[in-house]
Amino acid sequence: LLIQRSVKQHHLNLLFQAISAATHPQPQVDFLKGEPHRKHPGVTNLKTLRLPEELHVAAQSIIHRAQVNQLPERIHKLTNFLWSRKRAVEDLTLRQKAVSLEKELWEKAMQKGGDIDEQAMEDRIRRKVLSELRRTTYHWAPTKYDEELGVVYMAARLAGGYAAVRRALNEIKKRDPSFAPHTLLDFGSGLGTVVWASHACWGDSLKEMVCVDSSGPMNILAEQLLKAGDDERAEPCIKQVYFRQFLPVSPKVQFDLVTAAFTLSELPNVKDREEAAFTLWRKTSSYLVLVENGTKEGHQILMEARDTLLKKQEKTVYDSRPASVFAPCSHELVCPKLAHEPVTPCNFQQHYQPLSLPRHNDRQIEKFSYLILRRTEAVEEGTKGVEWARLIAPVLRRTRHVHCRMCCPDGQLQHMVVTARKHSRDMYRCARSSDWGDQMPIIRGVEEDVNSDSE
Repeated sequence: LLIQRSVKQHHLNLLFQAISAATHPQPQVDFLKGEPHRKHPGVTNLKTLRLPEELHVAAQSIIHRAQVNQLPERIHKLTNFLWSRKRAVEDLTLRQKAVSLEKELWEKAMQKGGDIDEQAMEDRIRRKVLSELRRTTYHWAPTKYDEELGVVYMAARLAGGYAAVRRALNEIKKRDPSFAPHTLLDFGSGLGTVVWASHACWGDSLKEMVCVDSSGPMNILAEQLLKAGDDERAEPCIKQVYFRQFLPVSPKVQFDLVTAAFTLSELPNVKDREEAAFTLWRKTSSYLVLVENGTKEGHQILMEARDTLLKKQEKTVYDSRPASVFAPCSHELVCPKLAHEPVTPCNFQQHYQPLSLPRHNDRQIEKFSYLILRRTEAVEEGTKGVEWARLIAPVLRRTRHVHCRMCCPDGQLQHMVVTARKHSRDMYRCARSSDWGDQMPIIRGVEEDVNSDSE
């Protein structure tokens, strides 16, 4: 009797599923392109990253030989300093703040009434304004690296910086597999992590890599890392790497891949950052990759560069192919993260194995923001009826449904609850296999359980 009831229940379930499928027809779109669900075209996340063995050994050797006093404390201090770094306050903003403060203090003084010695009051107010500005204004200063601070930076940031850049470059490698760069320009190259990350992606395809950094000691350390940290006469692990302190002068010389990782935040004002963005884009033949800290400041610096290259134009244009956003944005509208209060950064994370140093955990997380622009000649071949949104928060997997928070092609933040019944079995399985930073397919014509998300 129990078996008969079970069989009947099974038949009823199949009947209900058939009725549901008829009631909610799902468009049949092949967005998987032959890939399994766990490796669908939108998956660009990487597992825990480790430094290349040669780089890890070279860094450990250099740090050990340097014998830097109080290294763990200095690592902690430098890490906090770099993470909390802000843009310098612009002169115009400072002047406006001073005028507003002065006006406010004069109004208070006038309300008290009585005889006022205007000259004495003016001097007193000026001193108060200057004191208040000194107290409340972020004091930006360029970071100057000597050899010792360069070693501290290596211990603090080499593995995390490599992880962020490697993850950003993987976006290009996964989505544009035919791209095989021959030339690379890295602006603000520091310890040369971009060279190592690019080599991990494209290997011997790269024939010329130009590293530009104004810090001579950093360039020396980067060369030592390439030579296993030992003999200066040794052959470098990666060949055809050239170090410079200034960008190539000719505006007509272009590189297949141009990068700037944690560099724009080291420029003193918006004018310099805008000029740098134009210069780097002028040097770009295919892709421009920008990476910054995953903070509000880092994200806003990248959005400045995005607006500069999408909305402004140089007086002299050497390459007429315009810029288009390749990643992470799924659109070229105003970033919705900046449009909603409170403002939160658009950032992503990558797990990595740090250098083997005291007080370093087994596995750490690098939180970063990035922007990839490309010349529009290189057009991706999409799948008809499918658009791709970017997952901007951890995916919450629940019984028979998945919560996905996404930035969509219409420029809106959305919270979608994906189920097999409403969105198709393929899309549901893709959602369960995806995570923060991946892309998710949005199939036009599917009844969606979507809420607008103003977070």
